[in-house]
Amino acid sequence: MSLSQIRAAAIAPALALLPARMNSPQAEVMLLAIGLQESGMIHRRQIGGPARGLFQFEQGGGVAGVLRHPASAGYARGVCAARNVSPEPGIVWAELEHDDILAAAFARLLLWTDPAPLPTVGEVAKSWDLYVRTWRPGKPHRNRWDACYAQAMDALAGELSA
Repeated sequence: MSLSQIRAAAIAPALALLPARMNSPQAEVMLLAIGLQESGMIHRRQIGGPARGLFQFEQGGGVAGVLRHPASAGYARGVCAARNVSPEPGIVWAELEHDDILAAAFARLLLWTDPAPLPTVGEVAKSWDLYVRTWRPGKPHRNRWDACYAQAMDALAGELSA
């Protein structure tokens, strides 16, 4: 799928399930960059690992964290209800592999748990820092981030200049 298809089929419907204040170009760029970094927006099951979905969530930290964090728990339950998924970590985690809307919503909610505002579009280093704080990748690949982030910005280019 192209990034425009992912935006239309997964990210836009996911953001529509959340409060309007969670929908911004900054959020979309972060979601696209993280998806590119984590899965190349291709793999819904981590190669050789436990993570699931385009944004590569693990059951314990990522899924359980979003379901339990005070800033995201209520929204996560609402998303689960809208997607007909029981709000239990194991069930959500298994479903992320097959439900890109659920995966995108949980990715946005994980970003929401960070108290800092989203970086301005184009703040590559601050965006990397947010990704590392929230995703806590076991083997972070900083050398790939700039290209992923640039590709994400390109996907929104027409909207960012408007």
